[in-house]
Amino acid sequence: MPTDANSPPWWLAPDAATLAASGLSSSEAQALLVQHGPNVFRERQQKSLLRQYISRFKNPLVLILLVASAVSALTGEATNFVIISTIILLSVTLDFVQEYRANAAADKLRQSVSVRATVVRDGVSRDIPVSELVPGDVALLSAGDLIPADSLVLEARDLFVKQSLLTGETYPVEKRPGRPAKTGNDIQEASNAVFMGTSVISGSARILVVRTGTATAIGEIADSVSRQAEPTSFEIGTKRFGMLIMRLTILMVMFVLLVNAFFHKPWLESFLFAVALAVGLTPELLPMVVSVTLSRGAMRMAKRHMIVKRLSAIQDLGSMDVLCTDKTGTLTEAKIRLEKHVDAEGRPSERVLELAFYNSFFETGLKSPLDEAILAHGQIDTAAWKKIDEVPFDFERRRVSVLIDNGRTRWLVVKGAPDEIVGLCTHYESSGAEQPQAVDAAARAKISTQYQALESEGFRALGIAWREVAPDHPHAVISDESELVLAGFAAFLDPPKESAGSALAALHRQGVAIKVVTGDSELVTRHVCGELKIPVSGILLGSDIAAMDDYALQARVEEANLFCRVNPGQKERVIHALRARGHVVGYLGDGINDAPSLHAADVGLSVDTAVDVAKEAADMILLRHDLHVIQAGVQEGRRTFGNIMKYILMGTSSNFGNMFSMAGAALFLPFLPMLPTQILLNNILYDLSEIPIPLDKVDAVDTRTPRIMDMQFVRNFMLVIGPISSLFDFLTFYILLHVLQADEKLFQTGWFVESLCTQVLVIFVIRTRGSLLHSRPHPVLFASSLAIVAIAAILPFTWLGGHFGFVPPPTRFYAILGGMVVAYLLVVELAKRLFYRWMRQTA
Repeated sequence: MPTDANSPPWWLAPDAATLAASGLSSSEAQALLVQHGPNVFRERQQKSLLRQYISRFKNPLVLILLVASAVSALTGEATNFVIISTIILLSVTLDFVQEYRANAAADKLRQSVSVRATVVRDGVSRDIPVSELVPGDVALLSAGDLIPADSLVLEARDLFVKQSLLTGETYPVEKRPGRPAKTGNDIQEASNAVFMGTSVISGSARILVVRTGTATAIGEIADSVSRQAEPTSFEIGTKRFGMLIMRLTILMVMFVLLVNAFFHKPWLESFLFAVALAVGLTPELLPMVVSVTLSRGAMRMAKRHMIVKRLSAIQDLGSMDVLCTDKTGTLTEAKIRLEKHVDAEGRPSERVLELAFYNSFFETGLKSPLDEAILAHGQIDTAAWKKIDEVPFDFERRRVSVLIDNGRTRWLVVKGAPDEIVGLCTHYESSGAEQPQAVDAAARAKISTQYQALESEGFRALGIAWREVAPDHPHAVISDESELVLAGFAAFLDPPKESAGSALAALHRQGVAIKVVTGDSELVTRHVCGELKIPVSGILLGSDIAAMDDYALQARVEEANLFCRVNPGQKERVIHALRARGHVVGYLGDGINDAPSLHAADVGLSVDTAVDVAKEAADMILLRHDLHVIQAGVQEGRRTFGNIMKYILMGTSSNFGNMFSMAGAALFLPFLPMLPTQILLNNILYDLSEIPIPLDKVDAVDTRTPRIMDMQFVRNFMLVIGPISSLFDFLTFYILLHVLQADEKLFQTGWFVESLCTQVLVIFVIRTRGSLLHSRPHPVLFASSLAIVAIAAILPFTWLGGHFGFVPPPTRFYAILGGMVVAYLLVVELAKRLFYRWMRQTA
């Protein structure tokens, strides 16, 4: 709830410091959860199943059908009313059941990687979903965590928080317990409080939750909390497809209404016929087919060690043609070893190891693999030293400093990227001199050559420097990191993963370009790429990117595949530039600095051991740290996309052709070519036959390269296959009218059977780019299609067929129909092959 302008903010409340800080019991927490609701930005109460079912009737097409059935009832057309109502219920129920099951399965998978918080409940620490946090909870924070709720800081050790989401502050701010020095209402002055949605950069803390959910600062501005991600490739494609179908539907319905009005046909029949055409043209089961296909894909990917948080990301992964990845832990083993510690002249130096150990030992922020390698290399006695203060690592400075004291002297020890450290040094230690030597231009060049030589050999180098400060120097600040003395360099080796080379080669064969985006140096990165046989086509440094505007960067990202010494903002710019060039971009990362890029990519990929910020921003979580998992995911994404495209191509080719024929028949027939109820029945039976499409396999040619939902391809396919369907429809009209001398009911019956047979059976042609004889459909799809064809053939002979206005056709009609269906399938098969050949030639 908003803070009253006349009352102090909650972090200055008189009782803020006296609130219980021992944690809650489980029963207390449950009662408070009921009172305050879940800890989410927007409280989303789960609708009952009945309300979810009823909400399906809000679909515009369903509403039109309901109006049509009501009009039928009011005009005495009881049969039409019953049939239309039954079809509505069947369609809505089918859609509801399938999508409910799909969403339930997807939710179960999502919950397994939900962001969690560590709280003290019943006197012990436990991990719970962030949504279950309540006011009064005591939570524990460490580097990399997302702040789970607005809270007071009870205890803190060098706690630095990134809260630019709320305040716009560029650099992390330190938080500590106790009443803040400034007592204003501004969040920036709340040094004793942390806020939901911000993140811990370094340090640790014990906090008391005060506000949750919509009562938090971030909840009060919920509309601007999370920057809306750009639409992904799949979202753009489905929107364009929807617009294409809507335009076709409006044009055809208007055409039918105008023709029927011109010929003075009954207005009710004309209206119902137009509505039925609209339904026939609209692939109303597409949302269900998409949901079921994607949810099945998500479950299959879970078996392949990949958890899907956003279902549509599966298709985006299949369409991905560029994968941007960090180097450490992805291309390398992330089992970093300290191999060398040398002075500025390249000679082994225990002094460098000692200073590096002090820095890593006393650093309380997020321990990097480099810190762990230093601490594991050898034990240095730190008993004489104590830590006074720290300037934590951040990705702009690329260094960390600790202020330490041994009772006699006080040092600032700095460790970081070698180019940054060398630039801050005015002197360097030399083994042949008692006093540090001045860094002049010649010395700087030799020192740079020294660490560059290490990097060119594949070592990751850190610069180690120090300076002595006054004994009463109270705090370490960024401005202290100047006039340093360079001790030397620590060199680390992180060998490339054995599996990475083969996985990258497989991704390359699948049409996915790999671009390495790293904060490491270009020399180390180039060495790793050489080990993995990744050809380097171009290198861009962070300094180069900083000097470019967005348009210049877009021109350069295509050719470069190594982006080195880049900060998080520059990584994000690279992602945006690639997407602006029309690429579908994936990003793989697991650190705090990767969160903006994970959010910006079409599909963000992280690992289960990543920090909370990264896991929250990612669309998929890898349970095994292996690029082969992504390769398998790409294949699954393409298989999923292939099945979705089958339904779309069906709905915009043979289905469109039949509806076009129906609209055209209204021009010359003295009666409706098919009754509205017959059109609706045709549509529901057709949709039933297509339900097993998500089970079908996809040809290897469709998973070989990335594909996007190309509306030009869909339109061209429709314009090729649709007219063939219409041609055979008009041939059917001729046979019915002039060969069989059909009256109104026989005509409608004959065309119903013919249109349904051709619509359903053509899936065996459209489902594969190759020969229909060489690619076998899934047994369930095969059985459902033949079953619907059998129902269409038998229905006119049943009592139910009479209710729909059908009459039994003569035997020779079925003989003619069999020949026409075979001819139709052969012609479509030939047209399909010519179409794909033409597409290959024009590509």
